[in-house]
Amino acid sequence: MSDIFAEVDEELRADRAQKMLKKYGGVLIAAAVVVVACVAGWKAWQAHEARETARIATIFLEATKAANAMPGVERDTALIELDQVAREGNPGYRALARLRAAAMRFDAGEKDAALALWDQAANDTAADPALRDLASLLWVWHQLDTGTPDVLRARLSKLTAPDAVWRPLAEEAQALLDLREGHKDAARDTLKRLTLDPAAPDGVRGRAGGLLERIGGAS
Repeated sequence: MSDIFAEVDEELRADRAQKMLKKYGGVLIAAAVVVVACVAGWKAWQAHEARETARIATIFLEATKAANAMPGVERDTALIELDQVAREGNPGYRALARLRAAAMRFDAGEKDAALALWDQAANDTAADPALRDLASLLWVWHQLDTGTPDVLRARLSKLTAPDAVWRPLAEEAQALLDLREGHKDAARDTLKRLTLDPAAPDGVRGRAGGLLERIGGAS
């Protein structure tokens, strides 16, 4: 008897399943198609992104090779390519391209153009914070002798924070700015601290020590 009830129950379940399939089958198929399309689209987008990254990387590498050439066609081509990377590349390549182009512009005497590029890189919120801070530091360094002190100090205040990546270099810039304004005691304190800072690069400690001797570190 139990077998009969089992068979009836199974037939009822099959009948319900067929009715459900008839009622919702179209929706289920449509949903499956959407899922497959989304997965395919995501895979296609990933492939596209990989191709784009490879393309930008090639342009950037060619530009950096040409960047070391003497002023002329090659150098001009490098600047054009770096500008293309800055417009079309991902945030990392965009920042690197602006940093390299800014250095080239500054070396060529195009200070305003260089400062604009460093400023763009510093304010690119999508870029890596370390690259943004480096751009900001370079923006300060290249106008320590002419920039508005309060503006420069505002930039340095973030860069000299204890956990800042470029802190030793930023503190060195701060000391030079203090000397420019005649704040010798403040500069001396910063330089002394740098000479004893194990986190500071050897070059920074060496320059700090040399400058400290020049301004009279013991006084």
